[in-house]
Amino acid sequence: MKGKQKYKLIRGTLLLIMVVCLIPVIQAYFQSIRHQKQQKQIRMHLEEVRTEEPEIQTGIDTGGHREILDKYKSVYNENQDLAGWLTIEGTAIDYPVMQCEDDEFYLSHNFYRETDKYGCLYVKNIADLDSPGTNFIIYGHNMKDGSMFGELERYRNHDFYREHAHISFDTLYEERTYEVMAVFPFRLYEEDQPFQYYKFYRANTEAEFIDFYENVCKLALYDTGVTASFGDTFLTLSTCAGDGADQRFVVVAKRVDLL
Repeated sequence: MKGKQKYKLIRGTLLLIMVVCLIPVIQAYFQSIRHQKQQKQIRMHLEEVRTEEPEIQTGIDTGGHREILDKYKSVYNENQDLAGWLTIEGTAIDYPVMQCEDDEFYLSHNFYRETDKYGCLYVKNIADLDSPGTNFIIYGHNMKDGSMFGELERYRNHDFYREHAHISFDTLYEERTYEVMAVFPFRLYEEDQPFQYYKFYRANTEAEFIDFYENVCKLALYDTGVTASFGDTFLTLSTCAGDGADQRFVVVAKRVDLL
């Protein structure tokens, strides 16, 4: 009897351990499903307009007040923190980009302002998307299920870059296209790394522009052949990478006009 009781105890303990280990896996699965449903719901606001109005749209200046692009009006009405929309064709990156006074808010809240580990893609409050700034930085989580910026590190592969060289980033008022110029891993706060891409928003002088451009090219994993000159503007995508809290993966793209 004692042997059977010991066996049952061991089996029960192992079963309990297995259940406890499975709980976070199950939670992650349902959070992923919930996230996918939310994103699908948000995109539904765009699909009808994308189908009905395939033409290039631009913001309309109405006496000093710019009109929001038609395709984003419905989404904006859902949450007026909407700042734009980022899309990389052929990837899961097709998300609204948010902005509010609290730069940390959308790290842990979804589009509906609910607490959510997925957060949102966002720009910091300092970013003025309606001005001719030199650089706009979009942040997002590197999620294990590939959502948000979970696919961004695929740019480490040159073949992936060649197939996804162009990025679409629309503000509320204007459609924009960017061409990937450089991709690189980055460690924050390194003593021998004075360059801080995450603080660069506007080049007031040509020297400031060249400093950013040359540092980005120096860090690049490979040569894309894309060059830039003073007056060009950039889009920078930044996400966590690796196991360290100070590690990032960065994609820098230059704005281009596609015919």
